[in-house]
Amino acid sequence: MITVKSEGLYCEAGQFYIDPWRPVETALITHAHSDHAYAGSEKYYATAVSEGILRRRLGDIDLTGVEYGQRFKFGQTWVSFHPAGHVLGAAQVRVEKGDRVWVISGDYKRGLDPTCAPFEVVKCDTFITEATFGLPIYQWEPGAVTAEQIYRWWQGDLERPSLLFCYAFGKAQRVLGELTQLTDRPIYVHGAVHVLTEIYRQLGIAMVKTIPVSEMPRSHSFAGDLVIAPPSGHRSSWMKRFKRPQTAFASGWMAVRGARRRRGYERGFVLSDHADWPGLIKTVEQTKAKTVYVTHGQNDVLSRYLREVLNLDAMPLDTLFEGEEDSSDL
Repeated sequence: MITVKSEGLYCEAGQFYIDPWRPVETALITHAHSDHAYAGSEKYYATAVSEGILRRRLGDIDLTGVEYGQRFKFGQTWVSFHPAGHVLGAAQVRVEKGDRVWVISGDYKRGLDPTCAPFEVVKCDTFITEATFGLPIYQWEPGAVTAEQIYRWWQGDLERPSLLFCYAFGKAQRVLGELTQLTDRPIYVHGAVHVLTEIYRQLGIAMVKTIPVSEMPRSHSFAGDLVIAPPSGHRSSWMKRFKRPQTAFASGWMAVRGARRRRGYERGFVLSDHADWPGLIKTVEQTKAKTVYVTHGQNDVLSRYLREVLNLDAMPLDTLFEGEEDSSDL
């Protein structure tokens, strides 16, 4: 029912694409990260809660927002969006034709996140899963545990600014949401983080108070303050206003020894918005799917495990999705 064409994942029975990487007539978008949401298509469908982020990133687009679980008809298919637990508005796409059901996961995580709807298991015949962290070495602690580690790092040196780098959409807001349980001090943010965080606030999502760095006078030292910025801010001219900062990066890649050092940060915090290895396996099992296609990341490793251990019809599926990267600051 779903095939890969030069434009992306295509459903001929419904005549639509899912997260196409080239302009198409009808695009269903799982979430607003830059490797899943491209500009140029004629018509977009996505969850209503993701509309603000998508319009900010893609501009003046023809977008229809739908609620989670709402069924709508495309050609010979019935389609619905279901929570993926990845970032604000992220969805799995369920496609039904006759007695066959496919689910395209997009990006997803199984851990709790105070800033987005939790993952919903959707049973299906065929499941397309991501595998960004599809190796047994990737096993996450709860986000609240990592947030406490970040808080202790910040409080451990109050004579210097503490600069935490993480992706501007999703990761930054998750950190701000988790920190509500630990502090009521304001946190300073890069402009790219501020713009997207305000969209979260308009939806009533609880986060620590934030102040844009740009609103502070040049005389403000930021000593003892926590500042959140996207990776593009690291070692840029923007950093020059912070004197002797301690730096850290929050990402699932920090689980790999040496990754922090190679990226040039003093400290690394393991925090991912993707499923870890146990989460990937559990999800495939819970969907009851007999056929599984595995996209981006360690798709060869995961598909082999699913074949050899779970006796499923599993195979890699090559796409242009990138996983835990988001080079677009807006």
